[in-house]
Amino acid sequence: MTIAHYITFLRILLIPVFVGLYLHGSILGLSQQSLAVLLLAVAGLGEISDACDGYLARRLNQVTDLGKILDPMADSLSRLAIYFCFTQPPIAIPLELPLLMLYRDVCVSTLRTICALKGVALAARNTGKFKAFIQAMSAFTILALLALSGDGMIQHQTLTTAAFYLALVASLFSLYSGVDYIWSNRHYIKKIL
Repeated sequence: MTIAHYITFLRILLIPVFVGLYLHGSILGLSQQSLAVLLLAVAGLGEISDACDGYLARRLNQVTDLGKILDPMADSLSRLAIYFCFTQPPIAIPLELPLLMLYRDVCVSTLRTICALKGVALAARNTGKFKAFIQAMSAFTILALLALSGDGMIQHQTLTTAAFYLALVASLFSLYSGVDYIWSNRHYIKKIL
């Protein structure tokens, strides 16, 4: 176990915290605005831990096979959990949008696993990194809009419309990054299959 592993595990442990707060935060007696700020803090801590674990693993020369598996899994789980929460009120995006993200992640992860079992490591693509950035920024923007809606600064309809389009962009780019990943690695995939 390395420091990077512990940070990755922290990110995994933050997932049920975010889900619990989003779905049951009213039990705490928090206003929508306060809850949105707390959700932003939890999501932000998750994103900071994502940046830290990779940086520390490389800096301390502690890149491990476990880390190579856990880090993308934690990224995928944390972002998917956030978007699946967004399918519930007050945001209520269509379920199909996070399902598209899940579809992409399952396909790419399965492909990576099959290739790894055959001794071929598929390189990450810049579109995958950009996908993660778009998903994170979209989620932060939706949470910020949730806080503004709770404060009465924007209408609830504005929140739901903006959240739909932000999640749509994140979902469509997720699909695009999956297609790009498969296409760019098609020679390896053809060889393995």
